[in-house]
Amino acid sequence: MTKEKIFEFIKKQKVAFISSVDGKGYPVTRAMLSPREIDGNDIYFSTNTSSKKVEQYLANNKACVYFYKKGILKYQGVTILGTMQVCTDQATKDKIWRFGDKIFYKQGVTDPDYCVLKFTAQEAEYYCDFKIENVKI
Repeated sequence: MTKEKIFEFIKKQKVAFISSVDGKGYPVTRAMLSPREIDGNDIYFSTNTSSKKVEQYLANNKACVYFYKKGILKYQGVTILGTMQVCTDQATKDKIWRFGDKIFYKQGVTDPDYCVLKFTAQEAEYYCDFKIENVKI
């Protein structure tokens, strides 16, 4: 599996699982909607500034993102390790904003409770058919 094929796989998935580290050092995993954008090694998600995960990423930026596809006979998954940056600058928020987001952020793209999580991938582990491949990103 190549880096390019991993990112092609990611773009087709509807759900992502992101993990942060809590204050006690334990991993915390959450389901997220698919990434808003993928740009090189960077994967962008939107979220609430007030969320617990934002607090955790600000304290410890180590992160993991997981994507999977379950077919009838085939299961594929990719675990990606990297760092998560909390972006509150207006340029990044504008870049990721979608019209329907106003449902969640009443003040629109400038809502202080709207921010962007920017995950920078460093390495990946791809699983398919009982085989694991490590990929440097």
